[in-house]
Amino acid sequence: MSNFSLYVLTVLIWGSSWFAISFQLGSVDEMVSIFYRFALAALLLLAFCVLKKKPLRFSLKNHVFLALQGICLFSSNYVLIYYCTAYIATGLVAVIFSTMVALNIINSALFLKRPIKPVVVLGAMFGLSGISLVFGHELLAATQAVDSERIWKGLLLGLVATYFASLGNIISARNQANDIPVLQANALGMFYGSLLLAFVAVALGAEFKMDWSVSYVGSLLYLTFFGSIVAFGAYLSLIGKIGADKAAYTTVLFPVVALLLSTAFEGFEWTWPSLLGVLMVFVGNLIVVGRHALRGFFQDAKKRVYSA
Repeated sequence: MSNFSLYVLTVLIWGSSWFAISFQLGSVDEMVSIFYRFALAALLLLAFCVLKKKPLRFSLKNHVFLALQGICLFSSNYVLIYYCTAYIATGLVAVIFSTMVALNIINSALFLKRPIKPVVVLGAMFGLSGISLVFGHELLAATQAVDSERIWKGLLLGLVATYFASLGNIISARNQANDIPVLQANALGMFYGSLLLAFVAVALGAEFKMDWSVSYVGSLLYLTFFGSIVAFGAYLSLIGKIGADKAAYTTVLFPVVALLLSTAFEGFEWTWPSLLGVLMVFVGNLIVVGRHALRGFFQDAKKRVYSA
């Protein structure tokens, strides 16, 4: 699969996962729902690896890094984001999470010794500015909030969650560089991450109950298969191919997809600043992904049309 196809797949799935998560809230403890999601994804991936005879034996050192990937990317960051939404609006959470673009640029330079490319920084500036315009009303509400302590708690939780996710990206890049395939890394990482989630949920006294409604089970299956197995597989493969700095730009784009779904199902109303913001996001995306990747994507699409 081409880089651009992986990019689009990640954006579309994660953009729609925000809407799917809304059906997970309510009857089941949030941490338990996250545990169900990643435990089920881990079992499916491990079963697939066994059936396809994919190697799951790695050195102890590599297992430590796989566990760290699971802790950073498949558990702690999700728990913190869920707690973050209890303090601030989801629109502001999306703005905070999109800062992973900048964090990945910095962490790639610090931990992977990769140079900071000016074109990626320029694209990130366009994207972050665009997202700020789209969610300007959320940002304004936060600055004018009476309960400023609550807002600051939400911002801190969101930033810590985003930093954990960024570290997970860097660890994934390290694991791929050490010849650990994405499939096995995700299977074991989600397994370790779900173990941590179960331990924390038990420690906090969460009740492991199940909601058998169509909406809950349907959204859980969607988040498990598409949101976890497919999207993380595409995204982490993208990190291995183009780097964590460029791959992280998907976090700027998927809130736009979420907005489109919100327009269709939740009555979101567009304004001129939000439209300008979306345009800036796409300009930033074009800068980061590059015109050559876009040209390759459309050439591949044209070939498939002619061969059909």
